[in-house]
Amino acid sequence: MLSLRNLRKRFGGLAVTDDVSLDVEPGEIHAVIGPNGAGKTTLINEISGVLAPDSGSILFEGRDVTSLPLHRRARLGLARSFQITSVIPAFTALENTALAVQAGVGSSFRFFRAAASESRLNGPAMEALSQVGLGARAHIPAGAMSHGEKRQLELAIALATQPRLLLLDEPLAGAGPEETERLIGILKGLRGRYTIVLVEHDMQAVFAMADRISVLVYGRVIATGVPDTIRGNAEVRAAYLGEDDLPLAAGTH
Repeated sequence: MLSLRNLRKRFGGLAVTDDVSLDVEPGEIHAVIGPNGAGKTTLINEISGVLAPDSGSILFEGRDVTSLPLHRRARLGLARSFQITSVIPAFTALENTALAVQAGVGSSFRFFRAAASESRLNGPAMEALSQVGLGARAHIPAGAMSHGEKRQLELAIALATQPRLLLLDEPLAGAGPEETERLIGILKGLRGRYTIVLVEHDMQAVFAMADRISVLVYGRVIATGVPDTIRGNAEVRAAYLGEDDLPLAAGTH
């Protein structure tokens, strides 16, 4: 589904992604983990088109998209969520999601017009909201939602673009324990229906969700494998300073 080949990105004298190569298989949840400053968000920015790599290539379903801008990649099926929620507080969950549908179908929707008046937007928008457990909250203003619900809404907005690949940058950031459990369940439910690249600091969640994990340290991929392989990798454990950041046993959550 996605192939990165020798991606490099420098900011001044600092190599933020340094010869990164990895493959993401169709239908899998592929997590990218690493200590703070490892280059994870920069890598997601390069894949999505927010940043252009200095060198290397990005292949999406066999097509070289390295030079394509963000909106062109989105039209091909690359959807991206951010570390910080980016919803319109005064709009309802349905209206927020309908805007994303509109971007894909090019309807006559007007920005200040109620989304409820556009039936072509409502169906797909409600379907996306239902997929993330917000069907009953469709008419609640986003600003009145809890933090966890806003994260769910942001995921619904991404799903409403009908993506083939989801790029999720810390979808659990700021979520409490119950919200985290709910979001993990939602993401697990999307496995196989969407291909997901996940950047996340919550190691318990990563090892509970991911089919495969790539570990990024100082801009380089030092290991890629299934969770048990990564859990037992001495170089990976050393990168986390020997602390209890990595679950010690299979199924730990």
